[in-house]
Amino acid sequence: MNREILSHVKMNFAKRISLWILLLLMTVIILWSCDRQKNRRGYDFIPDMFYSQAYETYSQNPNFKDSATMRVPVNGTIPIGYTPFRYTIDSLSRAKAGKELVNPFLPTDEVLTRGKLIFTTFCIGCHGALGKGDGQLYSSGLYPLKPKDISSALIAKFKDGQIYHTITLGFGSMMPHGAQIRSEDRWKLVLYVRVLQKEAQMAGDTISKGKGK
Repeated sequence: MNREILSHVKMNFAKRISLWILLLLMTVIILWSCDRQKNRRGYDFIPDMFYSQAYETYSQNPNFKDSATMRVPVNGTIPIGYTPFRYTIDSLSRAKAGKELVNPFLPTDEVLTRGKLIFTTFCIGCHGALGKGDGQLYSSGLYPLKPKDISSALIAKFKDGQIYHTITLGFGSMMPHGAQIRSEDRWKLVLYVRVLQKEAQMAGDTISKGKGK
C-alpha cells in the first residue's frame, strides 16, 4: 500500500515538473520571439511567401534588353472604359465633330437634372446661372475676358457635337474639361445648355412682343 502511494506521489511530482518545464520553455520561446533588436532580420517561417518570385515593378529584369520590368503599353492601347477622342483644337475639327458625333441621350428629366448639376459645378463660375457669360469670376473682375454667352442665338446654331468638342478640348480662352467631366456627363451638359438657349429665346420673344404692343 505504501509503495503504491509512494509511486503515485512520484508520478504526480514528475507530471508537475514536466508541466513547469513546459511552461518555462514556452515563456522563453515567447520572450525570445518578441526580441526587438532592429539589426537582426529574425527568421522567416514561410520564406516562399515572404520572398516573391515575381519581379518588382521598378527592379531590373534580365528577360528584356532594356532590363526594365515595367513595360510601355503597345501603341494604340486603349484603357478599359476609355473612348478615344480623335479631334484637335481648331475650327475645322470642331465642325467635323459636329457632323460626326451624335448625342446618345434624350432630354429626359433625369438627364437634364444631371446636366444642370454638371453645369453648376463646372460652368456657372464663368458663364453664370443663365449662361450669359456673367459668372462670378468675370463680374468680380477676377477674370478679365468675358466668357461666351452660350445662351445666344449664335451658339444655339452649333450642333451637339460642336458643343461637346468645345467642352472636351476647350476653345479660345476656355480651358478643356475632358479630364474633369466624364463623357456621358458632357453629353448631358450639352442638353442642359440647350435648355438655357430655349429659355433665352423665349425671354427674347416675350420682350419683342412687348415692344410690338
